[in-house]
Amino acid sequence: MSNFPLIVIAAATATFLAAGGHSLFPGITRYVQANVSTSCRIKGNISIDTGERIYHVPGQEYYEQTKIRHRYGERWFCSEADARAAGWRRARQ
Repeated sequence: MSNFPLIVIAAATATFLAAGGHSLFPGITRYVQANVSTSCRIKGNISIDTGERIYHVPGQEYYEQTKIRHRYGERWFCSEADARAAGWRRARQ
């Protein structure tokens, strides 16, 4: 038995959620969010002070302590190009 259909659905759902979409299936959001971080590791954070949209890549100074709060519009990105295209800028550290 192949896991291929499950992987395709999970990847599509992860991309949808990373792009700011919302799940229609109760419980799947938590599952996908846990798995998005393995392939989509760029953290899209919104500054509390200015509202500026900033993304952090692994290895940057504040990457580890940056938390993604979906209720505030923060999200994961799979590439820097995706983050820039959505209007976010790279953190300066």
